[in-house]
Amino acid sequence: MPVNLPGDLPAVEALREENIFVMTEDRAIHQDIRPLKMLIVNLMPLKRRTETQLLRLLSNTPLQIELDLLRTQSYEPQTTPQKHLEAFYKTFDDVKKHKYDGMIITGAPVEHLEFEEVKYWEEMQEIMDWSTKNVTSSLFICWAAQAGLNHFYDIDKYELEGKLFGVFEHSINYTKTPLIRGFNDYFYAPHSRWTGLRSEDIKDNSDLKLLSESEKAGPYIILDDEKDRIFVTGHSEYDPNTLKREYFRDKEKGIDIDIPENYFPEDDPSREPIVRWNSHANLLFSNWLNYYVYQVTPFLLEGNEDVIYYSNK
Repeated sequence: MPVNLPGDLPAVEALREENIFVMTEDRAIHQDIRPLKMLIVNLMPLKRRTETQLLRLLSNTPLQIELDLLRTQSYEPQTTPQKHLEAFYKTFDDVKKHKYDGMIITGAPVEHLEFEEVKYWEEMQEIMDWSTKNVTSSLFICWAAQAGLNHFYDIDKYELEGKLFGVFEHSINYTKTPLIRGFNDYFYAPHSRWTGLRSEDIKDNSDLKLLSESEKAGPYIILDDEKDRIFVTGHSEYDPNTLKREYFRDKEKGIDIDIPENYFPEDDPSREPIVRWNSHANLLFSNWLNYYVYQVTPFLLEGNEDVIYYSNK
């Protein structure tokens, strides 16, 4: 789906340089179809980089996407230029009267805090509750996955002995679920976090399916099919050098950090990383957009409070 973007959004030029098709507003208005309305709640500190990573995965399917970017209003981001935020981002007050076909909530570098200690936790709870009636399907990534599972299902995260850092092998538990259609029996995905979830906590909840897990990284893809919520504990959206940047950033800060696993050839940080997860990442996002958003979303979103959101089962 080509994403309908403002022509001056920095991600547009970056994606075009990668030979990824993006659509500007001028071209979109000449196509007589309804675009999917998508909302990205961007909690990552380097917002422009995260925009590009997510838009890269949203851009390569047939239909239009109309995108809103959301930032927190209870916490002012410190690492993204204010000019960029004012030009391209909205707050929850700006969007809460609208309905969306899909929503993505990103990770955030706050996992060392209890959820209640996060400055924007109440706002996040409000957004998550709002999404149950105003979003067809929601995708929660990394910390957002932990936050959503805690908020909706009372599942707790726990501290790991060390940082889970690298690219890890995952297996599939439910082969006939549309979200993992076309996946190999084993596939790779990046993780970068200090906290985890327990597989038994997921399996003990009758509302949830643990679609995929890793012997080393734990639960990976979790689905609530009735509520159309998807939780992904890793970072399939990461570009080839994200873990590399994180590694050298932490080394420069004097943090005792191990070399990311299964990433540098022969664990040599001077060599270019091996990308093992790109095809899986594209398949995960295209399956979500097709089977959990496009195929089931109502045609009319705005101006009809009685609109029915059909289940994708």
